[in-house]
Formats: sequence, structure tokens, C-alpha cells
Amino acid sequence: MRQAFVLVLFFLLAPAVHAGEMPAFEGLIDPREVVNFGSQVPGILEKVYVERGDRVSTGQVLARLKSGVEAAALRSAEAKVDFGQRKSQRNEELTKKKLISVHEKDEIETELQLARLQVSEAREQLELRVIRSTVDGVVVKRTGAPGGYVGEEPFLTVARIDPLNVELVIPVQFIGAIKEGMTAKILPDEPVGGEYEARVVIVDKVVDAASGTFGVRLELPNPKLALPAGLKCRALF
Repeated sequence: MRQAFVLVLFFLLAPAVHAGEMPAFEGLIDPREVVNFGSQVPGILEKVYVERGDRVSTGQVLARLKSGVEAAALRSAEAKVDFGQRKSQRNEELTKKKLISVHEKDEIETELQLARLQVSEAREQLELRVIRSTVDGVVVKRTGAPGGYVGEEPFLTVARIDPLNVELVIPVQFIGAIKEGMTAKILPDEPVGGEYEARVVIVDKVVDAASGTFGVRLELPNPKLALPAGLKCRALF
């Protein structure tokens, strides 16, 4: 309790720090997201469509598993639907003439509905054997190859690098001086260099007592993917 009181008192009595008085802070430019792709169902890879360094978009097919059994099941289910529809059409006139009972008509319609549900299920099973990207990004790792067995373990890694994250660790004396929405100049280390503008999107509300620091994240637009992730940088507020 006493420690908390002293900490609060420190913040109340500490002199205000203005943005112009802040030094350059060391930081790291990270991908916005890193997604590891495995397979929801175990199987053998039939085709991998991407290689390390390729740009991919959301929804793009990255790889397919062998799916002959699932494709055959879908064709069988679709054939049942076609047959059910023809049967229903043939019996339409008989129904109007009351040559078949209500019960028989209900059976025909139910069979058709069940066949359509089987088609939906077969399509879902087939789709499980297609791996699609969930982000726009760049392939940074590929370990799977056609003929290889895959399961839940990742065989492809995609990094989203537009926008990028800039992660800073700030001394506690500057708490309150950096707020969400503020902008900063980001200076990547050489040989990349240059000057870029980023916006603060996260300011940690919990201070690390051991190091006397708190974290800040900035969002750095990278529409042309000119900046690689993994660079050290400096941030000037």
C-alpha cells in the first residue's frame, strides 16, 4: 500500500515532460501479424502455390491437399440432388392429379432436402483440404512440398507488413507525455535509412517495475512494402 502511495506521489510531483523535450527512443520495426499455416485435417500435399518472398492476398489459395475421395463424395452427392430434382418434377403432375399421396410427396421432398445437405457437407469437407491465406502479406517461410504429410504443425508462414508495428520501450519518467494518436518520425537503421511517419496506437497502462519502463506501439504505413520488418530504428516525437 505504501509503495503504491509513493508511486502515485511520484507521478503527481514529477515535472511534466513535453514532446519537444523527449529524446530519440530506440525501437524495433515488426510485422503487423505473423500467421503460421497448417492444415485443419491431416493429409498429403498435392500442390503448394507459393514460395518464400511471394506476396499473397486474403483468400488466396496457398496449398491444396490430395482430395480424390472428397471430390468423389461431392460428385456423388450432386448426382443425388440431380436425381431428386428430376424425380420431384416427374411427380409434380401426379401430385396435381392426386395420383400420389401426401405422404409420398413429403418423402420425395425430404429426400431432396437431405441430398442437398449432403452436397453442402461434401463441399465443406473438400474445402477443408484447401489452405487459404487469412491476411495480405509476404511468405517468409515454407517447409512443405508436394507429397509431404501435413497436419496441425505449420508448413507455411506469412507476415503482414502493411502496416508495420514499431515497438518502443520508454522510461517511466515519460509516462503521460506519449498518448494515443500522437505521431512520431521513424528513422530506420542503415542501410535502409530514410524518415517515415507513424502514429501511436497503444500505450501500455502497466509499468514494468523491474526495468522502470512501459511499452508503446506505433503503426507505420508500408503500402509499397518498401520497409522490411525486423529493423532497428529510432523514434522522434
